[in-house]
Amino acid sequence: MSDGHGRTPETPPGWSAEQPPPYSAPQASPWTAPGSPTQTPYGQPYEPQGEAPQPPPYGPPGPQPPYPQPGHPQSGHPQPGYPQPGYQQPGHQQPGYQQAGYQQGAYQQPGYGYMPPPALRPGIIPLRPLGLGDILDGTIKLIRSNPKAVLGLSAVAALLGAVPLAVGQAVMLGSMGDVLDDPQAASAGLDSFYGIVAQYGGMLVSYAIQFVVVTVLTGVLTRILGRAVFGGNITAAEAWHLSKGRLPALFGVVGLMAAMMVVPLIVLTLVVVALAMNVSSSEGVGLTIGVMGLFVLLFIPYYLFITTRFAFAAPAVVLEGRGPIDAMRRSWHLVTGDFWRVLGILLLTSLLVGLVSGVLSVPFSFGGTLIGMLGGGSPGSAVIAAVFIAAGATLSSMFAYPFQAGVSGLLYADRRMRGEAFDLVLQTAAIEQQRQGWVHASADDLWHPSNSARS
Repeated sequence: MSDGHGRTPETPPGWSAEQPPPYSAPQASPWTAPGSPTQTPYGQPYEPQGEAPQPPPYGPPGPQPPYPQPGHPQSGHPQPGYPQPGYQQPGHQQPGYQQAGYQQGAYQQPGYGYMPPPALRPGIIPLRPLGLGDILDGTIKLIRSNPKAVLGLSAVAALLGAVPLAVGQAVMLGSMGDVLDDPQAASAGLDSFYGIVAQYGGMLVSYAIQFVVVTVLTGVLTRILGRAVFGGNITAAEAWHLSKGRLPALFGVVGLMAAMMVVPLIVLTLVVVALAMNVSSSEGVGLTIGVMGLFVLLFIPYYLFITTRFAFAAPAVVLEGRGPIDAMRRSWHLVTGDFWRVLGILLLTSLLVGLVSGVLSVPFSFGGTLIGMLGGGSPGSAVIAAVFIAAGATLSSMFAYPFQAGVSGLLYADRRMRGEAFDLVLQTAAIEQQRQGWVHASADDLWHPSNSARS
């Protein structure tokens, strides 16, 4: 035993010669706080080579208070300079949080970001710029929402135009009753005065009637569409009362467009007559065919251009109360900047209408043709053939008229929404009408150009 001043006592028996050092403070860890020099296992500071400096600790510069302190985000006491609970970095989206200042009614789906609120749809279309699906769907909803007025008026107009054509075709087919026995009877019957009158007379009368009734029908259907956008229904009598004052201007538009189509035909006729008078018969046939082929190639784009540029003239007359020239100028302005889209939708509509009309009319036309030809020219077979042909033409036109008028009217509304922010006017009116619980007749006045930002 030593008293502390002698030599160190020997290791007790059974103990290892190598003993750990006496108890003291632990050695410095090689892992230190960010910003402090790192220690190596041998106690030497480690100098990093080529590494970026560590960022400073979160919070304002200077000495940091112990964590947590009042004012820290997790302490429950807000303090300026620290993000508040539910704080969201700009551009960062978290499910369950609504972006500050976002439009009321917005919602979010996990993984998809913020979704805009659905547009108001009090009637047949949503009150926002429309796509092709919205236009076609809105046209179908126009027919379904008010079938008595839309389909009833269309059926009357189609029947008035189909009867003269059906009678002429039935008479012509009756004169060809012997075509099965004598194939030459067909050409002989068609070349006779009786056959020419029956063939072309009914067609001309039908076209004249269609010019009148389709123009009137377009005005009435456009008025029905203007109210249906807000979810209101209108009777055929009320639609006629509201649109009859616009019929003179509407006939003016249709007459001007018809003149634009007829003038090239008149020019072609004069050219053909001049060629026939100044060129010999052997050379004139080929030259005439070439001129007519060139005319067809030029007339098709001309026809598409005119019908597209003035496609919105009828809605401008009925809904905005414009005159013929002003309405055509208005249509030209609305189509500008979106010509190819308007042309594409109108062409697609024509193809759809032609396909459906053919499906509806072909069975009746085929049946009427067989009955007329096999009836031997009897009055009974002629009447039955005329009924079949008229029924097919009426069914096809009863669908075609409202569909084409609906697409043109909704395209007109779409162009005003895109070019004049007219959807904001319609939305404001729709909210007020929903608050009142009904659609007042004054909704028709909203289509007036004075309610548009840039008319």
